Amino acid sequence: MSDVVLENAPDNNTLTSPKIQKDLAQACADLTVKAMVSDLGDDYFFLLVDEARDVAIKEQMAVVLRYVNKKGSIVERFIGIIHVSDTTAQSLKAVIDALFSKLGLSLSKCRRQGYDGAINMRGEFKGLKSLILEDNKSAFYIHCFAHQLQLALVKVAKHHKKIQDFFDMLQKMATVVGGSCKRNQYEVIAERIASSEIPTGKGLNQERTLKRPGDTRWGSHFGTITSVISLFSPIISLMNFIEDEPKNETARSDAGSILYAMEDFEFAFLFHLMKLILGISYELSQALQRKDQDLLNAIGLVKVVKCRLQEVRNNGFDELLQETNIFANKYDIDISNMNDVYCPKRRSRQRLESVTFFHYFKVELFNTVVDTQIQELNDRFDNVNIKLLECLSCLNPRDSFANFNKEKLIEFARFYPLEFDELANIPFLSSSLSNFIVDVRIDSDFGNLQTISDLALKMVEKGKDIVYPLVYLLIKLALVLPVATASVEWVFSAMTIVKDKLRNRMSDDWFNSCMLTYVERDIFDTIDDEDIMQYFQGMKNRRMLL
Repeated sequence: MSDVVLENAPDNNTLTSPKIQKDLAQACADLTVKAMVSDLGDDYFFLLVDEARDVAIKEQMAVVLRYVNKKGSIVERFIGIIHVSDTTAQSLKAVIDALFSKLGLSLSKCRRQGYDGAINMRGEFKGLKSLILEDNKSAFYIHCFAHQLQLALVKVAKHHKKIQDFFDMLQKMATVVGGSCKRNQYEVIAERIASSEIPTGKGLNQERTLKRPGDTRWGSHFGTITSVISLFSPIISLMNFIEDEPKNETARSDAGSILYAMEDFEFAFLFHLMKLILGISYELSQALQRKDQDLLNAIGLVKVVKCRLQEVRNNGFDELLQETNIFANKYDIDISNMNDVYCPKRRSRQRLESVTFFHYFKVELFNTVVDTQIQELNDRFDNVNIKLLECLSCLNPRDSFANFNKEKLIEFARFYPLEFDELANIPFLSSSLSNFIVDVRIDSDFGNLQTISDLALKMVEKGKDIVYPLVYLLIKLALVLPVATASVEWVFSAMTIVKDKLRNRMSDDWFNSCMLTYVERDIFDTIDDEDIMQYFQGMKNRRMLL
């Protein structure tokens, strides 16, 4: 196409008109979506939907499909972003129906739906989940695992006054430090680097300021806490500088309250307590954002976090207290005597009994916070259909299909009566499963597989998907289950690049075309230029041919 555009174009046919450029972008986007829909074919898929506001404060709804392609690989594809005038469940459902009708897709092939847990999405009676279930009883709802983890952490913060105050102070600290003069930050940090208090090295000091915690990104709080601990002394120096600055009374007041908190032993203890808890769940939070993470591995990671928290609950207090004491000694913070009677700074009428500092720190802070976290994880992650997970584990090929159980797999098939009729398919599935397990156990190519994803790829490679079509259908239905709406979040990250403050008046169609070709550029790169020119030419009557 480069031979006939811009300076190489004949006469004045340079294709630089905004209308022509938008038509070209739409042609590219339409062919990109067409290629993705063709790859999906008539197969089953998982529907992922989420909403977010763009830079122009317009509510945008992103739609992503998850499916198993013809090679047996798990694929998640972004098929469109649509501006919605309101976010009621009925409006969202109407937009999805219109998009599916335009693309030639059918909700009858949807076998799962997943959202972030907002009431307009997952409401039992009037949510988007319920509206889709009315049309398709097999479109079961799965709550995003990553969001459930965030909610568990939020619950701890909202239901423990000390932790809530701690995070409020953390937010205030990030605001004051971020709003201070950069020169002042660099001066105090440079002094600490010169004294070897702050380590240096490649990539270590590219950004020496506080990471701002996000309200819904609770993994970011772990980064904020670790930043505060590594920059503790420079932050104190900066707060002292701001407190002595006469120009901004609000900043002076905030700096004074921050200094008062940072010099308190209880605040130091909460720093290390939340660093410990968030550090345990941080790896799980990051793992849940991986596109290739399957449900079984996610459940295993949740169990690891629960075990770690229980171990900390039983044996971790003394080590945490010792770590806090070392930190307090390093920064001249007065260490509380654990045998003294605890006297709160703000006396409450509810506190009538006298307790020691040891009891307060271990029982009222440490035990209560860790117990709340464990209970929240148990409540949220046990709500997933246990039978479904037990059935899925029977497909795991690890250790020569050690967990294989034909009866549970048949039970799993009964979740999908449209695909597995009780009289027509279930008897054949039972026989097929018996033959399948013998076949794969004697075939050395299946001996080193670790995940259900590996099993699907190997079955397609060896042609077993054709020999055992019902078994392969079970595997595909298992793989369609996601653990997170990470793909939708990545779309929203791309949205801030495509539509920024300088391009905040993009039309909805223009924005959608740019988003599709940017997010799914690997598919866009496979489309032939000649196909784009032919499609562009056929969109409307034009004066000249490309």
